[in-house]
Amino acid sequence: GESIWNVGLVPVTRPPGQNDVGMIAWIWTIRVPEKPDGRQIVVIANDASHSAGSFGPKEDAVFKAAAELGIKKKLPVIYLSVNSGARFGLAEEVRNCFKIAWTNESDPNKGFQYMYLDDSDYQKLKSSVKAALFTTDYGEKRWILSDIIGAEDGIGVECLSGSGAIATAYSRAYDEGFTLTFVTGRAIGIGAYLARLGHRVVQRVDQPIILTGYAALNKLLGKEVYTSHMQLGGPKVMANNGVTHTLVDDDVSGAKEILQWLSYVPCVLGGPLPELDSSDDLCREVTYHPKKEEKFDPRAAVAGKCTPGEPACSGLFDEGSWCEVQSGWARSVVTGHARLGGIPAGVVAVEVDTVQVNIPADPGDGESSERNVPQAGQVWFPDSALKTAQAIEEFDKEGLPLFILANWRGFSGGMRDLFEGVLQNGARIVEALRVYKGPVYIYLGPGCELRGGAWAVLDSKINPERIEMYADPTARGGVLEPEGMVEIKYRDSQLYKTMHRLDPVIKSLKSSDGQQQPGVVQQSSNESSVSSRQQALLQAYRSVAVGFADMHDKAERMHAKGIIKKVVPWKFSRKFFYWRLKRQVVEDELARAIRNANDCISFTESRRMVASWFDSSSGGKNVVASSDDSGAFDCEIEASKAFVDWSISEGDKIKANVDAIRSEAAANALQKFMSTSGTVEALVQAIHDQSASDSGEAFEMLKKTRDRLQQLLLDEHK
Repeated sequence: GESIWNVGLVPVTRPPGQNDVGMIAWIWTIRVPEKPDGRQIVVIANDASHSAGSFGPKEDAVFKAAAELGIKKKLPVIYLSVNSGARFGLAEEVRNCFKIAWTNESDPNKGFQYMYLDDSDYQKLKSSVKAALFTTDYGEKRWILSDIIGAEDGIGVECLSGSGAIATAYSRAYDEGFTLTFVTGRAIGIGAYLARLGHRVVQRVDQPIILTGYAALNKLLGKEVYTSHMQLGGPKVMANNGVTHTLVDDDVSGAKEILQWLSYVPCVLGGPLPELDSSDDLCREVTYHPKKEEKFDPRAAVAGKCTPGEPACSGLFDEGSWCEVQSGWARSVVTGHARLGGIPAGVVAVEVDTVQVNIPADPGDGESSERNVPQAGQVWFPDSALKTAQAIEEFDKEGLPLFILANWRGFSGGMRDLFEGVLQNGARIVEALRVYKGPVYIYLGPGCELRGGAWAVLDSKINPERIEMYADPTARGGVLEPEGMVEIKYRDSQLYKTMHRLDPVIKSLKSSDGQQQPGVVQQSSNESSVSSRQQALLQAYRSVAVGFADMHDKAERMHAKGIIKKVVPWKFSRKFFYWRLKRQVVEDELARAIRNANDCISFTESRRMVASWFDSSSGGKNVVASSDDSGAFDCEIEASKAFVDWSISEGDKIKANVDAIRSEAAANALQKFMSTSGTVEALVQAIHDQSASDSGEAFEMLKKTRDRLQQLLLDEHK
């Protein structure tokens, strides 16, 4: 009934298997490295032993209440999925009693006129059916059935209504918190939708995620086309289409994956990041570097690289902390989690090699065939642009800082790509970055480039309060690649002018042509010589033009124009980014404390207040700006260190500042409240209504306030 949707969850203790609803919810306290004293999570699970794990109204009500509990408590919600979709059935009490009026009693194959209940059965089942009385010529009362309602709740459309309720609850839990689905058994119908609505999916390799069973599809198609659920929604499909983030072999591996994912996520929504002590040296150099003529390997840049016979190379992030997600889908972009100095972060990087996208043949379409479509590296395609936007959105909801190791030449712009949504998905990248709440670092590594539309969707002006752009000295950025720029802006006609200005042979020929007054034959000979010289020099000057255009794309020009914040050599990037990140993490925590004290102060204003406190402190005054670029790099690191040290050493003073903001906000709120007509009398009455048994410092203060208010009222009436 309607009432089950308004009932909250009640904690119970009972032996296993005693539940009478096929959905179970817990609040688990788990002790993990990032929270040794225990962190809480909400866990929801289907009971596959109860009606095959199907969703009925009671199951839906439990799921919805548990998801809302996770939102209320700001806890991660983990859904263990093993189900058979929405429940359906027939009214058994009616099926056991109804009778049939055949068109021809002696030949049932000629069809029936109606189904009915005799009078005695109808009197017992009248609440389960809608029927009209018909009296036969022999005086027999027959109740002709028109509708069957059924005594049992959960055999039809009410289950679909419940599916809608839990779909919106889980979608909201994703939007406002953290959700993760582990498909430990089959996920069918609404179970499959829940997996997608929660976004983060861990799937066992032997379990499917499907909308409809293969047998039902075969019946619909009228022939045996599909042979198993795995063919429809197994890992070959779901891991390659963006639904599944991670594949595991068994439940133990799935549990480990869940714990690994949770280790990057705050214990409560909006809480501090779960930092871990890092055994990886914060000040070490990044030793991975692409060799000459080698492109920037994204995974080696993130996690390091071990090549047999060569020394191990370290990457930007902590050793052993990299955890890639959605590795089978849109492989021209690499996404995952990592730690920098123990601080968790989301990472987006770029595949530089051409990848093959496998599009399987659909057995239901006799004309389809398997295809392999190549996708070039350093280019956003419809799927990889969507993957990028989706990853940014998920990292934002997880409350993580974001690192983008940018290396894109642009977007694919062919007709098929535009038809498949590359424009829409590229726009989604902008939308995701525009609202990103945590720090965002966009870095162009050694030999990396960012061109045209790819730069436009990542630029710091999309979210100037949060996005910072940096580049290695060897990185490049511009509208076009140098070769393309030369084709348009340094054409052969301009190259000839440069030759005439610089080449001594051409200058000599032109000079001799001007000094003499030869005949037509001599003039023609000189022009021919100049033309021949131009053609001989053309290739060399084209190379010069490309080099000239390339110098416009270097990191120093980006910095001079204020487009990037700083030039950061890749070798020293780990140390630089750790201290920059650490500072901003502390700034954000202090800004949130100010916001909690007074929500009328914006987050931006809160961060500026924190910065002003530091600048006015002795630690801030001791930070000296450097006049040259090399010194500015070290100065930035020292300033970040000084800020972090200040936040620790001046913790009591900072707390006092926050308390003062809270008191001022409370005083302003009370003053506003008191200025409203009738509120003084209402407050006096409310204090009078307090229980006489109440005691303590707060109640004593209330009584003093009451007495003061009463005196004010007496003074006002005099």
